[in-house]
Amino acid sequence: MIRSGFNIRTRSGQRVDNICIMAVTQLEAERRLRQMYHHCEIIACQSEAVALRNEPLDVEGVIGIIWCEPARVPVVER
Repeated sequence: MIRSGFNIRTRSGQRVDNICIMAVTQLEAERRLRQMYHHCEIIACQSEAVALRNEPLDVEGVIGIIWCEPARVPVVER
């Protein structure tokens, strides 16, 4: 995935900075941007690759946080 940050000028002339859009490609991010801001002018664009998190949610850890129990270190099986 790519995180693209846009600075644009809307069709009414207002400047909007720091619009972040996650997409597979920069072209897809621009397409999504133009769906939200019709006829906008892109002033600047910064893109960076981001890693997807594939780790499962630790429900017991979340419950422990809610109940203020001491944190446990999960066991990693190899």
